[in-house]
Amino acid sequence: MTFQPFVQAEPRPWHGLRDDWLVRSFVRHRLPPVIGRAIEPELADLAALAAGALWDFQRADRHNEPRLTSFDGWGNRIDHIELSPLWREAERLAVQLGLTAHPRERQHGSWSRVHQFLLVHLFHPVTDVYTCPLAMTDGAARTLLASGNQALIERAVPHLTSRDAGSFWTSGQWMTEATGGSDVGLSLTRAEHRDGAWRLHGKKWFTSAATSQMALTLARPDGNGPGGSGLALFYLETRDADGELNGIRVERLKDKLGTRKVPTAELTLDGAVAQLVAGPTHGTRSIEPMLRITRTWNSVCAASFLRHGLGLAEDYAARRFAFGARLSDQPLHRATLDDVDAESAGAFLLAFELVMLLGRDEGGELDPGEGALLRLLTPLAKATTGRQAAAGASELVEAFGGAGYVEDTGIPVLLRDSQVLPIWEGTTNVLALDLLLRAELEQGLAALRERISRAGSTATDPELRSAGAASLAAVDRAIDWHRATRDPLHRQRAARRFTLTLGRALELALLAEHAASLAGGDDGPAARRACLRFRQSGVDQLPAGPS
Repeated sequence: MTFQPFVQAEPRPWHGLRDDWLVRSFVRHRLPPVIGRAIEPELADLAALAAGALWDFQRADRHNEPRLTSFDGWGNRIDHIELSPLWREAERLAVQLGLTAHPRERQHGSWSRVHQFLLVHLFHPVTDVYTCPLAMTDGAARTLLASGNQALIERAVPHLTSRDAGSFWTSGQWMTEATGGSDVGLSLTRAEHRDGAWRLHGKKWFTSAATSQMALTLARPDGNGPGGSGLALFYLETRDADGELNGIRVERLKDKLGTRKVPTAELTLDGAVAQLVAGPTHGTRSIEPMLRITRTWNSVCAASFLRHGLGLAEDYAARRFAFGARLSDQPLHRATLDDVDAESAGAFLLAFELVMLLGRDEGGELDPGEGALLRLLTPLAKATTGRQAAAGASELVEAFGGAGYVEDTGIPVLLRDSQVLPIWEGTTNVLALDLLLRAELEQGLAALRERISRAGSTATDPELRSAGAASLAAVDRAIDWHRATRDPLHRQRAARRFTLTLGRALELALLAEHAASLAGGDDGPAARRACLRFRQSGVDQLPAGPS
């Protein structure tokens, strides 16, 4: 008798539309029916590609990373970065799908952003974070359009939003320097005006997607004062008409924990020719349109990672036998996956609440209260979903046992790549302090309370109504804390808890609203279960006493 070794059946990703009750119900019940029907075939095609060929490509491509060649064989400095095969395919697919074109085309009016980000949700987890340059590209287009600089708009925006691979550009976002990190006001990059042109001199310590055709960057014009008000926002193209780098040296590629396919570089600017985007001061104010877009991308990608990982974990649990039964039939394992389902559903609904507001804002459809809510939700959603992504990814990796720790299963990359989401576009602490110190916070809190009250009151189911009441109680306590706590030290120490309480309160209310809208339908039980489990996990994060 020959020995037959056991081989565990490999888990496969779920079809992100057909198999995911959350995305399926969102498309069919939250979108206007005519729009849902119009976009569903495209979503279904991308979901099938993501669950099949793209997942297999990502697995096969896992050892390929960007490579920097500084010099050619004759000693000429070339600073050529070779990208991974999957990244090259991801760019082709992103252009085909129009992932940066939708907001400008506005085929579905204010719902065009929802269309765009549903595609992003399916695209993101199987394309090795190619969403990074896409987010910055989308943000750069928005920033240039908001600047009113017609010359730069005409020069760059058609490239940034193109559906033609031959003319498509991505944009870098070169803000981080070794001196300040999140504190961009400490930037040391100089801008000198000489011979009728601006030239930049300095070092950028962390520049993602360093292969982009253009970049937006901050620099301090000679003679300007310190801090963010003394900085200006500049536009530059990375290569000149002859294909030579524009006063740029790539010193090295970063050796990072995750997002290893993203060509993140340290750059030296040595006389790079640039143009002012707006005025010669207040550059940090000029990047606000960019941050609104990139933080929205970050929020959507956080939820995307969690739903993708959950799909893999569900398939594994259905295939894995241990202790006499499938993992999916074992109560504790089932409860663990249900907890992740709830957290990821909350993250998804919060991210798409932000997306819907963004789309309506770009269509000029927001009233003042909704505008205040949008400004509040941009940092709030990013901070909340980023934390959920990092924590949820850890839970999902554990759900695979030892297999989750083995690289060639494709599971560990989920944890490594998710960890950047609380860091990119402002760490949790930076965003929490920014939110707490906003001059218009009271208006935002009032709008948030109104939205939570409205969302939580739609259900007739007693338990869902109770969940809505719990979300309202949590936001009321947070507002009371904000008004009553005057000690600056106490306010700063509890800023993260304050922010996450607001974010989780809205998530719970949105879960209750979504479950109520599905009552009696096939996805109603899953939505109800997610809402109630989320409530059990806790919403109010504020300390009971002095912080």
